[in-house]
Amino acid sequence: MTGFITITFMILIAVGMPIGFVLGVSALAAMLKMELPSVLQLVPQRYFAGVDMFTLMAMPFFILAGEIMNKTGITSRLVKFANVLVGHLRGGLAHANILASVFFAGITGAAVSDTAAIGSMLIPAMVDEGYDKDFSAAVTASSSIIGPTIPPSNIMVIYGAFMQVSIAGLFLAGIVPGLLVAVALMILTARISKKRGYPVGERRATFREIAVAFREALVALLMPAIILGGILSGIFTPTEAAAVAVAYSMILGFFVYRNLTLRDMWAIFMKMARTTGVVFLVIAAASILGWVLTIEQIPEKVAALMLSVSTNKWVVMGMILLLLLFIGMFMDIAAALIILGPILHPLAVKIGFHPLHFGIIMVLALNIALMTPPVGACLFVACGISKLTIEQLSREIFPFILVVVAVLLLITVVPEIPLFLPRLMGMVH
Repeated sequence: MTGFITITFMILIAVGMPIGFVLGVSALAAMLKMELPSVLQLVPQRYFAGVDMFTLMAMPFFILAGEIMNKTGITSRLVKFANVLVGHLRGGLAHANILASVFFAGITGAAVSDTAAIGSMLIPAMVDEGYDKDFSAAVTASSSIIGPTIPPSNIMVIYGAFMQVSIAGLFLAGIVPGLLVAVALMILTARISKKRGYPVGERRATFREIAVAFREALVALLMPAIILGGILSGIFTPTEAAAVAVAYSMILGFFVYRNLTLRDMWAIFMKMARTTGVVFLVIAAASILGWVLTIEQIPEKVAALMLSVSTNKWVVMGMILLLLLFIGMFMDIAAALIILGPILHPLAVKIGFHPLHFGIIMVLALNIALMTPPVGACLFVACGISKLTIEQLSREIFPFILVVVAVLLLITVVPEIPLFLPRLMGMVH
């Protein structure tokens, strides 16, 4: 059955069918082959059961909050603040690009939105200042994966909902790894900038300039603090926190920045509905396929296969990482989490990994796929903005991929990196 599902899946992918339909059709074909009773009743039941979770309600709210913040022009304020902090360095605008992604991550938690918002502003600006176009696009695409790693993160919401892991704990566990990715990318950027002679900022910003830029960006930077603070203090759940984020972003748009209108809200709601619809289609279809795999005892068979190769936890984790990096190159992240999560999560816990630790490993490993060919979403958006081909950008982004993989390996072998903050807050004993 595993071979049948795999062949069906690959054929449908090859003919260009959207991933949501690929998952659903593959599951339906497997159910028909298994000759399960009442298949036409089972499919809609499992379809709706896959998204019938209170926790998943956080996703459309986080998406809506991010879209509202984008509309208010917060991107330019965050870029300005990042630029006054690091713009004086060699390759300053590239460093500002990465730092702006860190700030942006705490607002939207979506990599593709980060690439589109920051890339449309900074890629042309970097090219005008003398940076190579492929380098500018590579920095933008690679730094965008910080978005789903630092809270709030829709990917963590999905993982927490399906694996029954604390979403608040995942949010905390993602902060240090996300910052490590940013530092690693900035080190690589500094090295490349020095080697290629990219521009140095004219002067260091004065304290007054930093204070003014900080004041303009402060209200937006408070959003992640409100979300995390409210969740950790027990004032509201992650789902309620997402609704609070929407209310906060609307207050900023209507009453603080005063550049948001009711007409804008209609377009924002429509975009949110389309995005949520696509994501929920993938989640529902993936949950059906995951259910079929469970019926066939695929998780147990995969675990037994890996443990038959070696019982050493690092060898097994190495196989898991290779599988995640490979699958992520071809499959949507949400689908990969839902299908592979029930298979790999129990195995990782069995060999001694904390659920929060493995959750961050899995999230970051799959996030890397966003900037890798052939289907990396951030790669395609950056190509669209820069007018480069996938082949041109793939060559330039390869060192950035290696750097992020190095961070992934580091947080894998040093569990205290992701678990430091959850342990500090009493979530890990």
